[in-house]
Amino acid sequence: MKYKHLFGPVPSRRLGVSLGIDLVPFKTCTLNCVYCECGRTTNLTLERKEYVPLAEILAELDDYLKGAPDLDYITFSGSGEPTLHTGIKSIIEFLKKNYPKYKIALLTNGTLLHDKKVRDEFMGADLILPSLDAASENAFKSVNRPHKNLSLDEMMNGLIKLRGEFKGAIWLEIFIIPGINDSDAEIELLKENIDKIKPDKIQINTLDRPGTESWVMPAEKCELEKIASRLGGEIIANFDSRKIIKSFSKDVEAEILATITRRPCTSQDLSRILGLHLNEINKYLQVLLESNRIYSEEETRGRFFRIK
Repeated sequence: MKYKHLFGPVPSRRLGVSLGIDLVPFKTCTLNCVYCECGRTTNLTLERKEYVPLAEILAELDDYLKGAPDLDYITFSGSGEPTLHTGIKSIIEFLKKNYPKYKIALLTNGTLLHDKKVRDEFMGADLILPSLDAASENAFKSVNRPHKNLSLDEMMNGLIKLRGEFKGAIWLEIFIIPGINDSDAEIELLKENIDKIKPDKIQINTLDRPGTESWVMPAEKCELEKIASRLGGEIIANFDSRKIIKSFSKDVEAEILATITRRPCTSQDLSRILGLHLNEINKYLQVLLESNRIYSEEETRGRFFRIK
């Protein structure tokens, strides 16, 4: 890879052409979600620090953006929870000063938003996309498997306070896992809290790529429609349009097919072999799965992808 901390641009259903900034080592997070496309959290932590050198990130951004690429967003995302990195404010200030034409988005699980210092660090962003998968303690622990010192009530309060302070847009994502967080009682609790959070958009999602745990299954479209109607949200679990996003590369798709034709690979294998970020690889794998050109099987070392 030319860049250690940037990836893409990737074709994103929500953000169009998005350049990713990965601020933490794989896989550093405050949660260990059962559906995460990056796999199990190996460093479950609440410690905030400069996980990767800030100077390296700024140098890579400068090198990439001086070519004036066509981007819809520059997005904090990647291998874990980006708000664990203490340099977010500096990166946003650098981008706003030197490359103000680009919009900045933050993908976050929302677990650290109860801390005003953390909230203050990304007030300069244009869009925040926090997650809220559960409104009861049981569902929170079952879906998100949080660090032992995390409080769901604190997380909710952080989201509510964010709305009162942040002047940009907030798109709240809710990931539905059948049998865990889709009951009438859970949806009603979610609605009560969403009414307090007041996001600009409510986006309903479900499994579209292999998750951490093989038992996680996608919700049916009709169920998502009912939930979206009750919560006043939109369904984003629609994968037909990903291939027409202008950053989709036929060359990357061909390289993935050629590689797994030679031998079956996990997504992590493909990331290493092709020099692409895991998030980027997963998006292309989903297109290939949906077009029935490949299939996957769970083995001891992980989920392997094979040519049909």
